[in-house]
Amino acid sequence: PDIAAGLGATYATLDELLQQSDFVTLNMPMTPETRHMIGRRELTLMKPTAILVNAARGGVVDHDALVESLQNSGIWGAALDVTDPEPLPRDHPLLRMDNVVIAPHLGSATRKTRIGMVTRTIENLIAGLTGQELPSRVS
Repeated sequence: PDIAAGLGATYATLDELLQQSDFVTLNMPMTPETRHMIGRRELTLMKPTAILVNAARGGVVDHDALVESLQNSGIWGAALDVTDPEPLPRDHPLLRMDNVVIAPHLGSATRKTRIGMVTRTIENLIAGLTGQELPSRVS
């Protein structure tokens, strides 16, 4: 709390953030608690000018509710790096919407990033085999 106060940051509930934010970015793991975390109710709370960005997992967003919100000007647009299912069926409404951008999980597809991912994997493997702490442990 002291650091937050020093930075001028304040705490807010998810509902408050959804109501106030121009951009809502999702970056959480897929768990039973986060499945459809953004659904009809949450999308209704968002500004009609808001943009939803999902870089987490497709299942974090209820896609039926998202389609409805986008079609009825509930929110202005969406940018999706992930979908549910992945890939979407060719006839899915999200693929035909002008206010949606879908990058099918290619955000990390640069040569430099992929080389970095391989390097980190090797570093983790060597650390694990030699009894050292993993540089990039996922729990």
